[in-house]
Amino acid sequence: MKTLISLFLSLVASAAMATDSTPYDPAQPLDIARVISVTDTATACEVVPATMVYVDHQGQTHSVTYSVMGACTSSL
Repeated sequence: MKTLISLFLSLVASAAMATDSTPYDPAQPLDIARVISVTDTATACEVVPATMVYVDHQGQTHSVTYSVMGACTSSL
């Protein structure tokens, strides 16, 4: 749950762009009914691009790319 909240806050805070070249406006909430996938940034130790693929309440699939700070964890 913390990851999803962090992802959402990162989405709102960053200047993200939808893959259909429509600019993402952080003032407008995304219509997310179900998240399909999110880029794993656990091993990145810097700001990296991430992509979230989701389905809206009309059943259409969308993809949003945004910048996020990696979690910088390592598998020991």
